Amino acid sequence: MSDPILTVEDLRVTYGRVEAVRGVSFSAAEGSLVALVGANGAGKSSVINAVSGILRPAGGRITFEGQDITRTPAHKLVGRGLVQVPEGRQILATLTIEENLQLGTWHSGADGARSVDAMYDRFPVLGERRALPAGALSGGEQQMLAIARALVAGPKVMLMDEPSMGLAPKIVDEVFRVIEEIRASGTTVVLVEQNARRALRAADHGYVLQSGEVVHSGPAAELLADERIVQAYLGVESGT
Repeated sequence: MSDPILTVEDLRVTYGRVEAVRGVSFSAAEGSLVALVGANGAGKSSVINAVSGILRPAGGRITFEGQDITRTPAHKLVGRGLVQVPEGRQILATLTIEENLQLGTWHSGADGARSVDAMYDRFPVLGERRALPAGALSGGEQQMLAIARALVAGPKVMLMDEPSMGLAPKIVDEVFRVIEEIRASGTTVVLVEQNARRALRAADHGYVLQSGEVVHSGPAAELLADERIVQAYLGVESGT
């Protein structure tokens, strides 16, 4: 078996004196979908922000394609193929859809225009409205734009932070369909989701976080089949 494309070992994240993440470890095999699930405040976003280089870990080690990236800044990781779709989408509302997508191509040179055109084929609504300000899009359309902006960067690993947050159930279905398509195309996906059951149904492997620690892990189907874990940690499903 080949080494994982992404490995996190004994990760610690602190905010001042508050330790938000304590000793979290997980790995993602190339082409897999790994879900990090748990309630609000479990530390999921802190983990993903540390992996993507937005936060500087207080301890631990992060390895991407066999290289230690623990202290590598986010902009350098994007160029190497580790790309995040942030919580809350964070599209630039006053820029056009086209301009938002162009921001994702800054490191790709001549291939950038082809990547943007490919996104218009994949997400026709973005192509139809490419000249409009991104803020004119609905919440679901903004989420698709955020995903498309990450895809034009050509990710090997896509980190997705709460992509279904605040969306209507029908749009959640569409978002998860896109996530599964991305994984099927060969891109590794690390998915942070409060909608735990939905995330685990899509995932190969799952990690349940509580109070900054991994309390359960294993094949996603096994976590979903364990009624004790479902009742204690996975809560009521939304978006179905």
